[in-house]
Amino acid sequence: MTDLIGIPIQALSGQLLLGLINGSFYAMLSLGLAIIFGLLHIINFTHGAQYTMGAFAAWMGMTFFGINYWWALILAPISVGLIGVAMERLMLLRIRDIAPLYGLLLTFGLALVIQGLLRHYFGASGLRYPIPPLLSSGSNLGFMFLPHYRAWVLFISLVVCFTTWLIIERTRIGATLRAAQENPGLVEAFGINVPRLVTVTYGAGVGLAAFAGVLAAPIYSVQPQMGADLLIVVFAVVVIGGMGSILGSIVTGLGLGLVEGLTKVLYPEASSVVIFVIMILVLMVKPEGLFGRTS
Repeated sequence: MTDLIGIPIQALSGQLLLGLINGSFYAMLSLGLAIIFGLLHIINFTHGAQYTMGAFAAWMGMTFFGINYWWALILAPISVGLIGVAMERLMLLRIRDIAPLYGLLLTFGLALVIQGLLRHYFGASGLRYPIPPLLSSGSNLGFMFLPHYRAWVLFISLVVCFTTWLIIERTRIGATLRAAQENPGLVEAFGINVPRLVTVTYGAGVGLAAFAGVLAAPIYSVQPQMGADLLIVVFAVVVIGGMGSILGSIVTGLGLGLVEGLTKVLYPEASSVVIFVIMILVLMVKPEGLFGRTS
């Protein structure tokens, strides 16, 4: 077997693929967090629970209504996004104009409630969600075996992330969103309903988390803690990329996934902390993040 830097190339490429898969989840989740923080200025601690809700929505759709994976990819994000809209209108709207700490505490409490409810009704053990038959096989690339489902997750994650970036950075809707971040009063003077824009944006960010949850369901077991385990890493990704930076979230998420995968091969003991070490170094050198702007 061919070696590269003393490591069998099959093991190295397998870990790098795994790192890219994890990185694509980091990118999608941190992207949703960045969108919500950019417009609402709320650190949304419920984001991990909303990712979990997406996975559970897909599982419940399959178990109780016979909804297959492809329909779940559409229906679960819409359903969870609508729940996010209700949360924004009923709770987050009331604390929008006070200190951000209240938003953080409220969303943290909501996350605990959602996880507790899911644990109460479905138990703490993982629930199986099968890979769709169309993507259940794999391809031998010569230097590694590529499972088709993981390739699909990587492909659709990149499409979603860069489409979102294009909408925000290159369209009229995105320009309005960015203007509402900078000066909501001025945007309202042009007849645009900023509170409704904020609500729709929050729902879209929540839907993005739920979409990632559906993609993750066939790879990881569906269980109440799956979002909480991921959220701390995702917050580190957001801090490194720059709070509120869309491009920073995408590039940093994918890059850190690769670094994590490479660390698992070179020095496995450091793989669980390498992202946080990078976060500390970035905060010391560039506190606003790699793609952030100084206020």
